[in-house]
Amino acid sequence: MQRHIPNIFTLINLFLGCISIMYALQTETISIYVGDDLSTHYNIPERLTVAAYFIFAAAVVDFLDGFVARLLNATSEMGKQLDSLSDVVSFGVAPSMILYQLLRTSFIKEETGLETSVASLFPAFIVACAGAYRLARFNLDTTQSYGFKGVPIPAAGLLIASFPLILHYGSSIIDVSEWLTNKWVLYIVIALVSWLMVSKLPLMALKFKDFTIKNNLPKIILVVIALVAAILLKWLAVPVVFIAYIILSLLYKQK
Repeated sequence: MQRHIPNIFTLINLFLGCISIMYALQTETISIYVGDDLSTHYNIPERLTVAAYFIFAAAVVDFLDGFVARLLNATSEMGKQLDSLSDVVSFGVAPSMILYQLLRTSFIKEETGLETSVASLFPAFIVACAGAYRLARFNLDTTQSYGFKGVPIPAAGLLIASFPLILHYGSSIIDVSEWLTNKWVLYIVIALVSWLMVSKLPLMALKFKDFTIKNNLPKIILVVIALVAAILLKWLAVPVVFIAYIILSLLYKQK
């Protein structure tokens, strides 16, 4: 029975991803209006933010399943495959549905938005495809213990999940709502995130080999950036940390 405990956590991850998709699909109304000061405001429905929360919850459970597996010494090939299948849903398909809805928002802003072909929304699903490819390659590669080749799919999924939360809660320092509801920005995000997942860029895994500052300096810097950004930028901290992760990984290439 003990060896199945990590798999239960993995299935909870999958379950949360399915709930996220359900809430993302229930988003039917996105209100866009112009204030008295001629500034544009976006009322992102609660259900899309709830979908984002479930992706973050899935990420917590995804971390716990690996932790529990190592703690109980219950790692298995089945667990590895099950984890990948769950991650495709929670961090690939669910974020793609959020992108789909954000692209809808971007087209609704336009005068001819209702005439836009549904095919214009299809690029949102490239993220899910890239994530699936990245996981399949990862499962066949035995050299990614303390470093990754390409961005891990949970990181990409959390980046995208942060968008509705940024739009909903805003930031007191910088307003990026126009960017996150701009179709060209979203297309660039889709292309860039998908490429980062399938690329072979050397990126660090957030595992500590030892307790020395020298060998863990990039990770320590990333933690500091994350704490400061969270205090100052709210949910906008997620993209900031994502970018910092890429930059620090490239500056400190994994051996």
